[in-house]
Amino acid sequence: MGLIYYDGADNPIHIEDRALAHLKVVVATKLRRNESFTLSWTHPAGQPPGRTTIWLHPSIPLRFVFDDPEGVELRADWITAMANSANSSGGITLVSEDLVPAAELTAADGAAGDQADGSQPPDSDGRTA
Repeated sequence: MGLIYYDGADNPIHIEDRALAHLKVVVATKLRRNESFTLSWTHPAGQPPGRTTIWLHPSIPLRFVFDDPEGVELRADWITAMANSANSSGGITLVSEDLVPAAELTAADGAAGDQADGSQPPDSDGRTA
């Protein structure tokens, strides 16, 4: 289980490592462009029901911590889906990998060059530059 430390808060946000790796690519791309946006997620099992939204801005301290010391293979379609939602008025809604629409999988797998979010596509071992 990975963690996001947001704005010096004592209680980090818990997100599964694989999802966090994909989210990090999109968040870093947006913040590098000096873009602000929201990030929302549904509370996981074991927490009170509900959802949370945070405002992400380049001036707000943010740190990603992963349990697994090795990087994960990134799926371009999942990154593209998150990037597309980040560019919407609703911001990024963190969804599990299996909820990425099949149409986005096909479109992302057939695309060459830069991703919709401006990041580079995964290289041959599945990691981005």
